Amino acid sequence: MKKISVSLSGHQTSISLEPEFINELKNIAIRMETSVSAIINNIDSTRAPDTNLCSALRVWILQHK
Repeated sequence: MKKISVSLSGHQTSISLEPEFINELKNIAIRMETSVSAIINNIDSTRAPDTNLCSALRVWILQHK
């Protein structure tokens, strides 16, 4: 697992994902011409309240690969 630090709703937090998911997230951000933080913030704001953020990120990454 690898940790990345992001700001969510003005609060610093860290997210632990496998390196492969982090690398793919960075590649998607480049293709979409946006930042990793912007993607994570978008996923965080639209996920169901009972869905874990790391799980939501993994699913989103797989859908956008």
